[in-house]
Amino acid sequence: MKECIERVLLSEKELHDKVAELGRKISEDYRGKNLLMVSVLKGSVVFMADLMRAIDIPCEIDFMAVSSYGSGTKNSGVVEIKKDLAREIEGCDVLVVEDILDSGITLSYLMKILQARNPASIRICTLLDKPARRKAKEVMATYSGFEVPDAFVVGYGLDYDEKFRNLPYIGILKPEVYENK
Repeated sequence: MKECIERVLLSEKELHDKVAELGRKISEDYRGKNLLMVSVLKGSVVFMADLMRAIDIPCEIDFMAVSSYGSGTKNSGVVEIKKDLAREIEGCDVLVVEDILDSGITLSYLMKILQARNPASIRICTLLDKPARRKAKEVMATYSGFEVPDAFVVGYGLDYDEKFRNLPYIGILKPEVYENK
């Protein structure tokens, strides 16, 4: 796997330190509230696991699986819910936890669906923000770890064709790995 990585973009330590910082901020902001963290599978699962351990207030978690990519590298523009929440969110302070905010199309769709379920509040926490590719300009993260360049990134939960999620860092994938596929 390592031979497919052009370079490490974010080290394990950088990720650990940023997640701790985000956890402290979220804990402050949600103290005394009814926090429900919603992980958008599969990419955010590693980030979500570390983030929830960095939060020192009571919280609940749930998961959604939403797709707009298939096995390619470009957003198809068609969003599909593959797994919905297991519980009602009315009255909850929902924090959508995402691995990367890219085009924003998927999150725009997801936020509309969740908002219609009457949460007390709804915000986004993303590990990575890639504003160069944003199409849904209205989608903004309240909590954001790192701004990243317009490159194909993998590791720490992010994948290419279901591979590379288990890398402990975030790296830029060599173009020859995904071009002409």
